[in-house]
Amino acid sequence: MKTLTILFLTLTFLLIGCNFNADKSTNPESSPSKTAISETEQQTLKPISNSLPIVGLLIYNGVLITEVTATADVFTKHTEDGKQLFNVITIAETVDAIVSEEGLKIVPDYTFENCPKLDVLFVPSAYDMYTQVHNPKIVNFIKEQNKNTKYTVSNCAGAHLIGESGIADGKKIVTWIGGGAELQKNYPNLKVQNDSVVSYMEDGKFLSSNGNLASYISALNLLEKMTDKKHVEFVKSYLYLDVLQNWRR
Repeated sequence: MKTLTILFLTLTFLLIGCNFNADKSTNPESSPSKTAISETEQQTLKPISNSLPIVGLLIYNGVLITEVTATADVFTKHTEDGKQLFNVITIAETVDAIVSEEGLKIVPDYTFENCPKLDVLFVPSAYDMYTQVHNPKIVNFIKEQNKNTKYTVSNCAGAHLIGESGIADGKKIVTWIGGGAELQKNYPNLKVQNDSVVSYMEDGKFLSSNGNLASYISALNLLEKMTDKKHVEFVKSYLYLDVLQNWRR
């Protein structure tokens, strides 16, 4: 009887111990703190080579994916002898994956808080820019980064974010085909170009395009400014652009 009593007490303590551990593991207070998570995120940031220019691709929910991938496609290509020329990173407001207009999910490399100073900032568009234009965090991010960039580029309706930020007042800019009148009305200080005849525009450090596949135009033109014509021709051949141009033949 004494042996059974001892066995019963032992099992009771074991069960209590198991339940205590289980409760502890599901207790929110026992989960990793926000500080610990932030430190982990810091350790997993996309590496940056300090010797190379940093090209930043702004992303947000609803972004048109071509205007992001076109730039990445051009600037991530190595030289003919295999040398990396640029750091190319994506940046969003938070670490959460963004969902593009086409339904693709992208996890950003950096956020507005930990983004390094950029040499180039590409500002893409969405079909509905209301949310982005009325998001002060996005607008302020563009303003702050523009203080350091050598070039700031907008594609398509990304020009509305440039207009909202005020960084290109008095400069020539182009937007999506058919969108010039609205852009000029909303931001009268911009010199909006005729988008029916102008697909790409440069004015000082500010570059802009109609967007979509025309985003390759702004990326390739800027690539030539930052490298040379020979490298641009190599990248074009790597992308099979000649095949695309002559696909009907």
